[in-house]
Amino acid sequence: MSKKKLILIADDEIGIHESLRIYLEREDYEVYSVFRGSEVMEAFNRMRPDLVILDIMMPGRSGTQVCADIRAVSSTPVIMLTAKGEEVDKLLGFALGADDYIVKPFSPREVVSRIAVIFRRMNQMQTAPDKNLLVVGNTSIDLRCYEVKVNGTGVLLSPKEVEILHLMAGHLRQVFTREQLLDSIWGFDFNGDPRVVDTGIKRIRKKLPEDADIVLRSVYGVGYKAEEREQTE
Repeated sequence: MSKKKLILIADDEIGIHESLRIYLEREDYEVYSVFRGSEVMEAFNRMRPDLVILDIMMPGRSGTQVCADIRAVSSTPVIMLTAKGEEVDKLLGFALGADDYIVKPFSPREVVSRIAVIFRRMNQMQTAPDKNLLVVGNTSIDLRCYEVKVNGTGVLLSPKEVEILHLMAGHLRQVFTREQLLDSIWGFDFNGDPRVVDTGIKRIRKKLPEDADIVLRSVYGVGYKAEEREQTE
């Protein structure tokens, strides 16, 4: 019997917890609730959830700060909730490594559906053949466990960042447009800002060590490509 997946909900509205709990437990998830931003990391470290639903506006510590805290130690999927709908807020959420973004008010069914998509995609990656392990020089990208290593040392990337890097590393020198990356990584039904691709590329570049043998380059007016770093004598 497989272990139930645990969802950590961080929001200061009791109604959000109650409505999501009903739908999530109906889908056989376990649910744990916290109501203050300052409580999230303690619960996260203790409970080790499989996914976090994180409100941006919370007392004690904002959701954006908490998302950054999570990304500093883990690649656990994060869905951000907010009452704000401006694209700048979505970009901020993705810039911090969030995997999805839902604007209030929302249908609990929508949240459950988004969670299912994230877990289904990760499961497909983890159970696929060994082609999901790519090695380029000193850099390895393993979608089976969502791990990236350079010279044997782990590089902490979010699930979306791992998927971007894996896709591009598997097609060295091929130029991808933003739209192609959006369709491949976020899905055809993604209705957010294409600039999330730029944000993802910037985060990957920042996190990869300077000696990594994979380099992500911009192709002016078109998009991005991955190349193997040229070796110098």
